[in-house]
Amino acid sequence: MELQDVIVGLRHLAQKDPAVRDRLLATQQYDNAQEKFCALATELGFPLSATELAFAGEDDYAHMRRATNGGGESSPVLEGEDDYYDLFMSELNAMKYADA
Repeated sequence: MELQDVIVGLRHLAQKDPAVRDRLLATQQYDNAQEKFCALATELGFPLSATELAFAGEDDYAHMRRATNGGGESSPVLEGEDDYYDLFMSELNAMKYADA
C-alpha cells in the first residue's frame, strides 16, 4: 500500500471516529512517536513502516533538488522537506479543533 493511500485511509477513519483521531494524536507523546504511529496504523489495517514514513519526505525533497536548475551544488536551497508525520498530526489537530 502506498503512503498516500495509508494517509487517506487514516484520515477517513479519524474523521469518522474521534477516538481513532485521538489515538493517532496520542502517538506524539512518545520518544519514538513515528514508530508508535506506524504500529497503530498497521493495527488499524493500514500497514506502514517507520522507514517508509521517514524516507517519503526525503525522497520527494531529493526529487525537487535534482529538478531545480539541474540539481547539484549550484541548485538553490529549498526550504524544509516534507515530514509526513508532522503534517498529518497538524491535520488531525485541525480536525480536533474544528469539532470543538
